[in-house]
Amino acid sequence: MKHLPLLIVMAFALSLCNITSKFKTSSDSNSNAGPGSTSSGTSGDATVEHAQPNAAQTAALAGGQTVTWEKQGISWTLPPKWTKATDETQTFVWRSPGGADAANLIVSISPMDEKFPTEVSLKAYYDSSQSRAKNGEIDEVRWLEIDGVKGVQFREAAPEKQDNVRRLQWIAYRDLAGQKQMINLMLATDGKDFPRHQDALYAILYSTKIVR
Repeated sequence: MKHLPLLIVMAFALSLCNITSKFKTSSDSNSNAGPGSTSSGTSGDATVEHAQPNAAQTAALAGGQTVTWEKQGISWTLPPKWTKATDETQTFVWRSPGGADAANLIVSISPMDEKFPTEVSLKAYYDSSQSRAKNGEIDEVRWLEIDGVKGVQFREAAPEKQDNVRRLQWIAYRDLAGQKQMINLMLATDGKDFPRHQDALYAILYSTKIVR
């Protein structure tokens, strides 16, 4: 498990490629309510929830630190002992202590063409996640607004092998300085450790602040 963060990044990239491929195919041819959130509107027939931590999630960040990705103007509140692993223009990684048992915050930014149809793309991500939920790969999928930005949030089901990675992920778009960008935010750890980290992972996700 020494190389868990690298494996997570690779799996993250592959999952995004698969969903993007499905979106492109669709374009060419023409909920579970998560813990600690409130409804704030609709997207099609589905409710858009507003990120709001519950008491346990708030407690998980007690004494936490504000961490800012200066290159992208995005910040989070993280537990006090988390440390930086990567800080690049398009990739940002922090992790908890614990070695193989560590939890990871992995964020990437992808510049898009100015005419890229963000709403259509988000719907494609949502529909793909719904299909994965029906197959038992995902146990939570919903529209989630964080700091005024609407995105698709989903959580993978517990893996059969508990040493495999389990992910909590949010995908959204923003306009920054005239450029469309896709934000891919993932919080992950081993399946066996996910329940122990879960309150902190949701709290970190909900704490996201986005410049746009």
